[in-house]
Amino acid sequence: MAIERVKEYLKAFGRDKDILGLPESSTTVELAAQALHTDPARIAKTLSFYDEGGCILLVTAGDQKVDSGKFKRLFGKKPKMLAFDEVEPLTRHKPGGVCPFANPEGVKVYLDQSLQRFDVVYPACGSENSAIALSCTELEQFSGSLGWVDVCKTKEEVPV
Repeated sequence: MAIERVKEYLKAFGRDKDILGLPESSTTVELAAQALHTDPARIAKTLSFYDEGGCILLVTAGDQKVDSGKFKRLFGKKPKMLAFDEVEPLTRHKPGGVCPFANPEGVKVYLDQSLQRFDVVYPACGSENSAIALSCTELEQFSGSLGWVDVCKTKEEVPV
């Protein structure tokens, strides 16, 4: 089970016991925000995109949308999300529980700077009803991120 792998992974950081098991689904930003009683923007959503030989995981603030032009300039290709049935084989997490932890070798994790406006964010932990409260520094460290990027639309570009 993916959440067990994430617990084992986070044990190395002394945070395995801090995973929040939620009584209801957290498969969408809105559901996660409701379950955690927080602003949807603080949900650190993990989006999975195709990459040669694997995938790119992009963690963004819950209120953000990826800007195709910025993505293409950074990664050299148009953003194309993984098909539903390809998510688990490439990330080891089911859709709705994809997270930046305990992923297979070759998965590239990037963090969008939209998260940096918060002191605490909530990424999933490998299941459809889990999360953990982390600072952006902790998220960067625990995810093995390849860096902070700017691939989301600016606030003015995000439709209301």
